[in-house]
Amino acid sequence: MGDISDITATDLNLRWDNGAVVLNHCTLSVPRGEFWMLLGANGSGKSTLLKVLAGLLKLDSGTFNLNSPVGFVFQNPDHQLVMPSVGADVAFGLVDENLSYAETQKRVQESLAAVDLQDYRRRPIYALSGGQKQRVAIAGAIARHAQVLLLDEPTALLDRESQAGLVAKVRHLVKERSLTALWVTHRLDELDYADGAFLLNQGQVIDQGDPLRLKSLLENT
Repeated sequence: MGDISDITATDLNLRWDNGAVVLNHCTLSVPRGEFWMLLGANGSGKSTLLKVLAGLLKLDSGTFNLNSPVGFVFQNPDHQLVMPSVGADVAFGLVDENLSYAETQKRVQESLAAVDLQDYRRRPIYALSGGQKQRVAIAGAIARHAQVLLLDEPTALLDRESQAGLVAKVRHLVKERSLTALWVTHRLDELDYADGAFLLNQGQVIDQGDPLRLKSLLENT
């Protein structure tokens, strides 16, 4: 485990407008260069926590810090892929960086190569499989030189083969590029790829550490 954390959250608290508690003194830390997963039953607060860390939801109280830039990957890639072709979608995320045309094209090509889609640059988004769409979303984060990846159940809509391919690809990218990733899942077999895991219950981390220990614990409960 690394000594420096790229994701830290301390005492996060959030209630919905109806008073329901979503996050309850939630605290966690993900070491730099590691791939951690966030587990928990439906309604435990997993996706809400990820959206808080991504800046998409506002806390009632608590503090968090992430090494930027941060890339967020939605459960459904159709919610974030906005351009008609693969290359155009990745390039769209670079608009605010005011890069030259040549630098933009270089970033697009390098990021697509990183997710094994270098030959898909001109492919229409609608012609991609679900797994390929998720890889385009990840390529967009890589193109922006994201240091932290937040992935909200990215395999939920994929078939089994695509699930395994995507989680293996993200682990490879984390290790190859010294990224830090937090991946929300309910698929226990995905823990085989993780460096560590958190177990969330009623908005609070109740266990953390060795992913295989947590996998065994959950398989026997």
